[in-house]
Amino acid sequence: GVGIVWDREFGFFREVLVAPVSRGAIVLGKSLGGATIAMLQGILLLIFAPLMGVDLSPLLLVQLLLLMFLLAWALGGLGILVAARMKSIEAFHVIMQMLIMPLIFLSGIFFPVGNLPPWLNALVKINPATYGVDSIRQLMLGTPEAMPGAPPLISLTLFGHAMSICDNVIVVGGFGLIIMGLAIWAFSLQD
Repeated sequence: GVGIVWDREFGFFREVLVAPVSRGAIVLGKSLGGATIAMLQGILLLIFAPLMGVDLSPLLLVQLLLLMFLLAWALGGLGILVAARMKSIEAFHVIMQMLIMPLIFLSGIFFPVGNLPPWLNALVKINPATYGVDSIRQLMLGTPEAMPGAPPLISLTLFGHAMSICDNVIVVGGFGLIIMGLAIWAFSLQD
């Protein structure tokens, strides 16, 4: 998203908008480019996983990469949506920090999500990153049913239903599609 604001500030964005390409293609290209960069950063972390004792089979690696890409694409769309309305880089960074930091802290990446107070549980459940983190955790650690001795605190439930990887993918994918639709709409308002 910052690339869009940067391009707007230096005048390059006007040239992108007058190109014979649809606004939807611009949004899709920016989101896929951002997701690719995020994937490369994630791969750098995955390189160190075997050093930490994590066994990465080829199938697990492909599944992880697909989940990481989906989450990066969906959250990248949020950055593009915000960038579509921002005029300065400084304002963009402030807004994104106000959005991203709560998304990270409320995703369950640092603490288990199974035994939270009701008010915090509600915030965690409306966070789309929670479902991406839960999918990756289930792939890496296994499903709660496959871990009979594991505490129930690591499993994510929604309305009493234990979320599977497929359920989580549907939530993250649905969020990504909605955000992309809103980002395309926001870009169509550009002049």
